Amino acid sequence: MRPIAVSVLLTALLSTFAASAAEPLLPQAKAYESSDDWRRPVAPFQIAERTWYIGTEGLSALLVKTDAGAVLIDGGLPQAADMLLARMRELGVAPSDLKLILHSHAHIDHAGPIAAIQRATGAQVVSNAESAVLLARGGFGDLHFGDGMLFPAPRVDRLVMDGETVELGGVAFTVHFTPAHTPGSMSWTWTDTKAGKPLRIAYVDSLSAPGYQLVDNPRYPHIVDDYRRGFAATRALPCDLLITPHPDASGWKLRESTTPTTLTCRAYADKAERAFDKTLSEQTAARGKGGR
Repeated sequence: MRPIAVSVLLTALLSTFAASAAEPLLPQAKAYESSDDWRRPVAPFQIAERTWYIGTEGLSALLVKTDAGAVLIDGGLPQAADMLLARMRELGVAPSDLKLILHSHAHIDHAGPIAAIQRATGAQVVSNAESAVLLARGGFGDLHFGDGMLFPAPRVDRLVMDGETVELGGVAFTVHFTPAHTPGSMSWTWTDTKAGKPLRIAYVDSLSAPGYQLVDNPRYPHIVDDYRRGFAATRALPCDLLITPHPDASGWKLRESTTPTTLTCRAYADKAERAFDKTLSEQTAARGKGGR
């Protein structure tokens, strides 16, 4: 039996390491499977003087280092928690140095590790009222996905209003409500420095509607109105550099380059609205024919 057990173990290890010669993929979650790029770590790299990318190939996580501690923006999947803590240490940020956790929206692939990071660091979680309710549920009863994307529920320490600023160590993070992908979706802007010049970074939430019911949705009657508000708010953002929770959503292919080459905020909103209008038209037509 021992040779068989060893053979099974070796096969599992080879499968884990095959996708990346540098580092293994993060493990699959037992209840929620995700694509490999969402679990493929990339070495941390600098975007601007204070801003670093510490996420995976397919899911963004940003670390902003200030004179009074660090800020984490989004985290990816729940199984990314240990990786994120290790990345922080690599960049000289001890767990006690992390002071704030900001996020985009309350789905497993972005808010998944927040609770674990919060426990390990004592950092304060900042959210808005809509997302705070969703975070407290840990994905249970999601408007669009039901109970299929559960994650550990963090504690929200501070609620913010649209346009409010959260400051740490001389860096001001402004929240912009962009209700589209979720009712509580948030985008964040701050000013960093690159090559001696100010750089206005916009971390803009997802604007997609994957499989959502847009017509006559009984649980979300004003979903179309909210999407329109989200598109308009995104177009108005201060935006020298756009970064999105899914890098490829804004045209950034991390496998090809760690230099962000992305759409403008306006182009990002325009592209998303065209896709939204197409889906809305298709659902409206189907509804008119007696479909759903």
